[in-house]
Amino acid sequence: MLFKAKDTISKSYDVIVIGSGLAGMTAANKLAKNGRSVLLLESHNKLGGFATWFKRKGGNQIFDISLHGFPFGMKKTCRKYWSKEISDAIIKIKGVRFKNPMYDLETDFTREDYTNKLINYFKIEPATVHAFFKFLEEMNFYDPPKLTNGELFEKFFPGRRDVLRFLLEPIVYANGSNLEDPAITYGIVFSNFMSKGVYTFQGGTDQLIEKMKLELIKNGVDIKMHSRVDKIQVEKGKVTGVVLKGVEIKSKAVLSNSNLLSTIFKMTGKEHFSPDYIEKAKKVRLNTSSCQVYMGLKSGASIPRMKDLIFYSEDADFSTDLVLSPSVGSQTFSLYYPDSRPHLNNHYAIVSSSNSRYEDWENLTEKEYKKRKYFLIEKALSCLEKVIPGIREKIDFVEAATPLTVEKYTLHPKGASFGTKFEGLEISMNMHKQVAGLFHAGSVGIIMSGWLGAANYGVIQSHEVEGYL
Repeated sequence: MLFKAKDTISKSYDVIVIGSGLAGMTAANKLAKNGRSVLLLESHNKLGGFATWFKRKGGNQIFDISLHGFPFGMKKTCRKYWSKEISDAIIKIKGVRFKNPMYDLETDFTREDYTNKLINYFKIEPATVHAFFKFLEEMNFYDPPKLTNGELFEKFFPGRRDVLRFLLEPIVYANGSNLEDPAITYGIVFSNFMSKGVYTFQGGTDQLIEKMKLELIKNGVDIKMHSRVDKIQVEKGKVTGVVLKGVEIKSKAVLSNSNLLSTIFKMTGKEHFSPDYIEKAKKVRLNTSSCQVYMGLKSGASIPRMKDLIFYSEDADFSTDLVLSPSVGSQTFSLYYPDSRPHLNNHYAIVSSSNSRYEDWENLTEKEYKKRKYFLIEKALSCLEKVIPGIREKIDFVEAATPLTVEKYTLHPKGASFGTKFEGLEISMNMHKQVAGLFHAGSVGIIMSGWLGAANYGVIQSHEVEGYL
């Protein structure tokens, strides 16, 4: 059932899930289908976590927050752990375009097309290309990291900055990985995309989350929004429930889909973990954040059909610092055509996404903050004009989100759009070994970021919860 914000919960549960990102929702759904009593608590006024949306102009314009692209595996995960209806609505996008000073290329983002581009456009020896893909296929996230992303590309494509850019740039936008991160953070995610290309949910994030909410309720999950958990209750090294607005709700297990560090240090308390675990947790680095610019077209206006994702950059080279720079030399345009949301009347929308550092935004004065937001919007519009001439005159709504926006609505410390760096995965997966009955699922270790990674991690951790129960 769906509780109202003012309702007080008096019964106990097998599992309480804190946070309704895709990991939390998927875990809750699977556990409920297994016959477990589940309570899903969400601090926001709607489910989905970073998989969310907002409406403007009387509801006539709607914008998805997350970059709208994920691997084919999301279709299989939704079919198995959600419903056939949800799975059937996941469709392949029309393609991807890269436009930067090094090259202007279009691809369907499959292994076959990438192999063709690497051999015939970039003139890489076929044996090297095949060896590269084979190396990625053999990666396992349980293995200790051996190479950084930078070392991986230098190993197979020494000195080829153009090839590095072609291979790494889209994954930077998918999970925030960079040249200094372990190569596994790139390899597994890239291999997932390379299976069959890039997919999206037809109908938009709002319809996806609504269908998931109905599925959760159908399977017996109790849901309460506007519910920010005060504390995870622990007695004698074992979870006993949570405290919500001063009221304790009992449960046999708790699965947190909140930020990893917030779960440990704010909701649970470091006194419940071993000193060694806490020392390792303190060293976990948050991943980077992001900015978005949302652009809505005037009623009756349209844009020509082109690729759904455009990786656009004016930077002559590709580097971590340039991608994260406040100058916004690189950004990705997500183009939403009427068939993206066929239930709406001729709806067009464009969203620009750029990676960023929280530190570049946190200490600005109000005047400086507005000025930088204005620059962000103008940069998006001016660059988009070079891709779609005349687009500025067709747009009648523009708004921007920054790392501070992400922090406000997701409660992620420092607006971390992609969770934690690689070392966070070990801390997350071993949480239940520290506190009996306490589990974590969410964007950790980069690998478990993005829609598919988050949903699959929810499945993995639901198995752990089930084993405990």
